[in-house]
Amino acid sequence: MTRIDDTPPAWDERTQLTTFLDYARGTARAKCEGVSPEDARRALLPGSPLMTLCGVINHLRWVEYYWFRVVFLGEEDHGPWTEEDPDREMRVAVDFPLPQLLDEYAEQSARHRELVAATGLDRKAVRTVRDGRHVDLRWILLHLTEETARHNGHLDILRELLDGTTGD
Repeated sequence: MTRIDDTPPAWDERTQLTTFLDYARGTARAKCEGVSPEDARRALLPGSPLMTLCGVINHLRWVEYYWFRVVFLGEEDHGPWTEEDPDREMRVAVDFPLPQLLDEYAEQSARHRELVAATGLDRKAVRTVRDGRHVDLRWILLHLTEETARHNGHLDILRELLDGTTGD
C-alpha cells in the first residue's frame, strides 16, 4: 500500500495539522488500492449494510465538503443526504466506480488544502455546531483528522475481510 509520510516537513502548527490530515487521507486511499470493482461495493458486516469501501470513501468526501464548505464557509448544503436518508452518501456510493470516488475525494481535498493555506487557523466558522458555538479552522482540521482516521479503521476491517490485505 502506498501512503505519504506522517512526519511534517516543518514544525509549525499549520504544517503539523495539515500533514496529519493528508496522512489520514492518503491512508484511506491506500486501503483501496487493487480492489476489484465488485469488492469495492460489497457490504461485509451484517449489521452495517452501508459499510463498503465505496461508501466509506464517499462519506469521507462528503464529510470534508460539509465541514469546510457548509459549516466553515457558510455555503448552502448541497450534500446527497436528506432528512429521510441521512446516510445517503454511503448508500448511493455503490452506483459509482471506486476510482471515480477516489478522484473526486482527491480533487476536493486539493481545493480544501488551498482554502486552509489561505486562512488563519483562528478564523471562526460561519455556521454553528450543535451546541451553538462557532468552531475555528483549527478545530475543523482536528475533527476531520479524527473522522478520517476512525474510518480508516473501518477500511482496515473491510479490506482484511475482502482479501486478507492488512497494513498500517
